[in-house]
Amino acid sequence: MTNGKLLPTTVIGSHALPSWLWLSREAMAQGRFGQVDVEETLEDATRIAIQDQLDAGVDVISDGEMRRVNFIVGFYGHLRGIATEAPPRRMGAPHWDTETPFQVTEPLTAPEGLGVIADFRMARAATGAPMKATCPGPITLSIPLRRGSVYATQQTLIDDLVPIVNRELKGLVEAGADFIQIDEPNMAMRESDARPWIETFNRTVEGVKAKIALHICFGNLNNKPFAAPRTYRHLFPHVNEARADQLVLEFANREMGEIALLAGYGKEVGLGVIDVKAFRVEPPEVVAERIRTALHHVPAERLWINPDCGFWDTPRWICKRKLRAMVEGARLVRERL
Repeated sequence: MTNGKLLPTTVIGSHALPSWLWLSREAMAQGRFGQVDVEETLEDATRIAIQDQLDAGVDVISDGEMRRVNFIVGFYGHLRGIATEAPPRRMGAPHWDTETPFQVTEPLTAPEGLGVIADFRMARAATGAPMKATCPGPITLSIPLRRGSVYATQQTLIDDLVPIVNRELKGLVEAGADFIQIDEPNMAMRESDARPWIETFNRTVEGVKAKIALHICFGNLNNKPFAAPRTYRHLFPHVNEARADQLVLEFANREMGEIALLAGYGKEVGLGVIDVKAFRVEPPEVVAERIRTALHHVPAERLWINPDCGFWDTPRWICKRKLRAMVEGARLVRERL
């Protein structure tokens, strides 16, 4: 995939939206676009996201998640057995309590999948560049779902989401994906025994014949983390048991805090060196220093370089500059290895 290149660069998934796509989404919500208009618009946006990444020199790109809405919100349109509820708060600054919750009304199903496969196929047709596919995991998908009387516990609800996500991952492989990242930020946002979450993840990826990455961050809604302690400590050493080839973690936003935890992890690490919650564009030298700090704990042969999280809440002009800084910072370190 990277031909043995040291410190390969990649992204987490979402790319910054072009300004015109915000207007197009408003028009879609108002019913002003036909289906052909929608598909054409989203294909154009995907091609732009791909080109921005290629222009920046990113080694392994993504589709930019241009077809998604607010990371996971769009997926609930594919689930059967839920009803939309009003957000707890509508006034004031948008935050986690202004997001739409869903009431579970019957056992969850997704007869037509989650839509990730179609997104990947669109992107794959647009470029032959190395690419990873991204998909939310069942723990994260469960967060806005109020189980009501349908599920006795949150775990039984999650257990019904596991096969839905597993089918999506296997469908991605059939569509040509050889590198898949599962996004499970809620493993970090719930500071509790990580072993049940790891067991759930392992069932989710069972039988998926691809390189697997597990992405765990602290959430990003309107550039705000979730209301939980920002620590990975409770995940170790249990995360070593995850059936993932790569562990992708957020470090730049926390000034490389807890980086020493990686010394006990024996697989590939996706190192977050770009703070997507910050308006400032990090100079390449700052990125390089973050990478050098990580190299005290992870050998270069197992280190990948990426942003902390996705860019969907970042202005596009800043996103492009941050990507270029990431690629240049990796190059500065690579030249001295």
